[in-house]
Amino acid sequence: MSAEPPRIDHAPADAAARVLLRGEWTAAWLSTRPVWRATQAALGGVAAGGSWDLRQLAALDHLGALVLWHHWGRRWPAELLSSDEQRALLERVAAGAAPAPPAEARAGWSEGVEALGLRVTEAAFQVRDFVTLTGQLLLDALRLLARPGRGPWRDFSGHLYRIGAQALPITALVGFLIGVVLAYLMSQVLRQFGAEAFIVNILGLALIRELGPILAAVLLAGRSGSAITAQIGVMRVTEELDAMRVLGIPAGFRLVLPRALALAIAMPLISVWTTLAALVGGMLASDITLGITPAYFVEALPKAVRIPNLTLAVSKSVVFGVSIALIGCHYGLRVKPNTESLGQGTTASVVASITAVILIDALFAVLFKSVGI
Repeated sequence: MSAEPPRIDHAPADAAARVLLRGEWTAAWLSTRPVWRATQAALGGVAAGGSWDLRQLAALDHLGALVLWHHWGRRWPAELLSSDEQRALLERVAAGAAPAPPAEARAGWSEGVEALGLRVTEAAFQVRDFVTLTGQLLLDALRLLARPGRGPWRDFSGHLYRIGAQALPITALVGFLIGVVLAYLMSQVLRQFGAEAFIVNILGLALIRELGPILAAVLLAGRSGSAITAQIGVMRVTEELDAMRVLGIPAGFRLVLPRALALAIAMPLISVWTTLAALVGGMLASDITLGITPAYFVEALPKAVRIPNLTLAVSKSVVFGVSIALIGCHYGLRVKPNTESLGQGTTASVVASITAVILIDALFAVLFKSVGI
């Protein structure tokens, strides 16, 4: 018999209302998209109950039997005419097919309360793990002070180079452009009031005290925080963390401590570097738009911005760096051994780091509002 696609016919008018199946109901035909769509459309116009005749089928395999079984609603029709081999195949499919999914229950207030409780519990677990990681970092720092010769200095130097030195070009470029934009926008307003000279005060205080550290922290949170999470997450996927545990190598001392130290040192330096680049951009834009010469800008800046502002900026940059490192390591250690969890952890790390930087900056602004003003 020549091969032909699945087809549904009906019995003659003098017979009972019977569905006749013809052709080859096999994976070779049903796996092609046009035949599959045509078969589903034909089955959609036929009632599941009633009489079905399979004796004219040229071939029937497991996929064809599974399609019929699902169309029948996972129950036998009222009348089924088939050969012994066909019935045996259908019985095997019926025995191995998954039961019908239960009707979806309507979500009520109890389900909402339960979902909220699960979220609160998950958040509590994350806070507990983060506090544990912070305490372990403090213990590792004390261990390093007690025995500095056994510290992970090679890892520290590598992270310091990648986090600090390799970030200099992008932070300088972004800082320079931010300074140009701020100077240009403020010059439009200051010119209206004849207060062009005060652009030095506004730029100096805004960039040195707030925007420079914030901009550097956000850039490093997206660049280095995500890299930290991805590195430790890949170690989880490749089971390197399990190997370290078996060998008795403390993950906190070898993974968390060098990254936290590198960011604690690199972040204030990058912050000062970004602030200088922004001031250079603002100085050039002020010279072009307002005629404020670079010599006057450099002379007036120390008078407009006092040293405590720079000290405050450097101090909170250290806190920014340690926070980004801890958050990156926290989400990296929580990664499960699959690629989906790795992507989710990296995304959550960046979002949490930027949020933490903004919250810490707001806290510093409230606590030290009278410093340097």
